[in-house]
Amino acid sequence: MDRRSFLALGAKAAAGILLAQTVPAPVLASSRPRAEKGFKNLAFYHTHTRECLDITYARNGVHDPKALHQINKYLRDFRTSEVHPIDPDILDILWQIQQDIGCDSTYEIISGYRSPQTNQKLRGRSGGVAKRSLHMKGQALDIRLTGKNTKLVRDCAVALEKGGVGYYAASDFVHIDTGRFRVW
Repeated sequence: MDRRSFLALGAKAAAGILLAQTVPAPVLASSRPRAEKGFKNLAFYHTHTRECLDITYARNGVHDPKALHQINKYLRDFRTSEVHPIDPDILDILWQIQQDIGCDSTYEIISGYRSPQTNQKLRGRSGGVAKRSLHMKGQALDIRLTGKNTKLVRDCAVALEKGGVGYYAASDFVHIDTGRFRVW
């Protein structure tokens, strides 16, 4: 290898290192390998708190209580810090969407659990917040999937026919919940 090629290769490597250090977490591809058989993994990035969580939440069809506890804390009402149990079925929906798309991208969390007080405040600001929102029961999430079109995420969620699926194109997110099947 001549000196010019060596220097060009070094410059590319340095640029790659700098880029990896400056790009926000949800843009980077997950470094974890595809899930081993029987393991269910999810990675999250919270758009409000900027916290990340990469976790194996189930093994051989059994939900891990310690992992669920971490997820409950992670998906807390970030406005009040109130923690509430998250329905594990919603995690399985997220995992199944990834399997159907064929990716292990990071889920960007816009909204997880909401306390009744937070929900009431949000209802006062927007007509799009349900009075009896399933967010208050830990049964709903507002999400994006990094690097994937939200229409594709919506279509995969609708095809599962498990719970509610709302598509908010203007805000670029998908609402999923574990209530009865419905689409809006």
